[in-house]
Amino acid sequence: MADEPREFEPSMDVAELYREELYTDRKVGTIRVMVPVKPDGSTDAARRTSYVGQAQIMTNAGMLPISFEIEAATLADAVAGFGPAAKIALEETVRELQEIRRQQASQLVIPDTGTTSAILGGGGRGGGKIHM
Repeated sequence: MADEPREFEPSMDVAELYREELYTDRKVGTIRVMVPVKPDGSTDAARRTSYVGQAQIMTNAGMLPISFEIEAATLADAVAGFGPAAKIALEETVRELQEIRRQQASQLVIPDTGTTSAILGGGGRGGGKIHM
């Protein structure tokens, strides 16, 4: 039957396995090093290691985590590139938050014509009274 729930069968892609290593200075943020591995767990030198920076910013609503890619070939390069990449990610996050606020502020709720007549006590078909 079409209404029966489908069974979810999670499976991992053996060709896309990574070992995750975490590095932090315990002050500014964290760098996640995603090391590609083969199915036996050995490092896969044929694929590129990626570096992901993580930090938190304080907002009116509380702490907001941000994650961003760091273009780097080594951990030392990733550490050096953390600040500039975090700054770009922060600027993009602030722009997105401002856009969300702008969109929410510009949403107007326009009631139906009949509702307006009932609220204002006139117009329409006789001051908002029920008519058949």
